[in-house]
Amino acid sequence: MSENGSSLELRMYQCKDAFNLEISRLFKEDKTIPSRLKEAMGYSLEAGGKRLRPFLCMAGAELAGCPATEVMPMAMALEMFHTASLIHDDLPCMDDDPLRRGKPSNHIVFGECLATLAGDSLLLWAFETAIQGLFPHFPPGRVFKALKVFAQAIGPSGVCAGQVLDTDPSSRKPEPDFVREIALLKTGTLIRASVLTGGILGGLAEDREAALYNYGTHLGTAFQVVDDLLDRTGTTEKLGKTPGKDTAQNKLTFVSAYGLETAKTIALSESLAAVRALSCFGTEADNLRSLATVLSERSS
Repeated sequence: MSENGSSLELRMYQCKDAFNLEISRLFKEDKTIPSRLKEAMGYSLEAGGKRLRPFLCMAGAELAGCPATEVMPMAMALEMFHTASLIHDDLPCMDDDPLRRGKPSNHIVFGECLATLAGDSLLLWAFETAIQGLFPHFPPGRVFKALKVFAQAIGPSGVCAGQVLDTDPSSRKPEPDFVREIALLKTGTLIRASVLTGGILGGLAEDREAALYNYGTHLGTAFQVVDDLLDRTGTTEKLGKTPGKDTAQNKLTFVSAYGLETAKTIALSESLAAVRALSCFGTEADNLRSLATVLSERSS
């Protein structure tokens, strides 16, 4: 692994460790959530994962010279929603997947009703956590702007829209590039919002915010292409979830739309575009550049 790759791995581990400690603290201190609901929420939120979105938020803040710890409430909100979306995505009415992160999915353990409520609760707790944690430390204008970006990313013109396009046959369009629209909405908007909200809270200038917007857009697309590739080529042990689900459910993916080799080319192209988007930054953005490069390497 290159020096930059090693630096990225160390920084992601540090952010992940700090994030996991904060999540544990939050669950221990909150005495208002019914124990069974808290157990279901914690089962998925504390199940591990790469914590990519919290890392991106912290990295975006650090580009502005803001300590990563100060945007932890935003990072937590992003991961809370992401976890909620995974719980709902695994439900029988959606992807009907019994595995997530190498463990039985939430609804397999707690039942569909409680799993649905756990997802709903995490989504709403995300806003509560962000609002309570951010306003004491940042100018209100920055907080409102970051929360608006977050809300738009996850709502009916963001992740929810992408999920509809992905799962509703009546919404499918015949154009091959329709898969890009799904990827941007279902996956890319939250990844983009993660790095962008960190930069906004940190106080980046508008031109640098725009650079992070473009970086997040390309990184999010690359992430989805790689996810599609791994669904075709990965194993349950490697993925922590059931491979081959996209093919079994006749989903439109980059692999089904373009073929395996072209999908790999698209992943590389989007990763390189993400790197180019950071040209206005110096070495302080090297970890974000390395992340895009490492992501493309996962598909090869």
